[in-house]
Amino acid sequence: MTKADLVAKISEKLGMEKGDVQATVESFMDEVKNSLEGGSNVYLRGFGSFIVKTRAEKTGRNISKNTTIKIPAHNIPAFKPAKVFVEGVKSNVPVKK
Repeated sequence: MTKADLVAKISEKLGMEKGDVQATVESFMDEVKNSLEGGSNVYLRGFGSFIVKTRAEKTGRNISKNTTIKIPAHNIPAFKPAKVFVEGVKSNVPVKK
């Protein structure tokens, strides 16, 4: 599902203009992004948490030059789904073979 698909579904479900829904979705994403960039996590009960994770410093390899490089510690955004969300996906989505 793309952002456009999401906007279309919400617009249809709520009977709102697509432009208004688009602005709301964009605003939501901006607020989550700004919060994470500011170092604050976002908790949505029953859905999940957008959190900042810290990756430790590690040694990597540059295969083309056959050298080792040091990758510094850094923060990354992550999403941790709520237990209810995980259980819903487990019970409703068939396992692909």
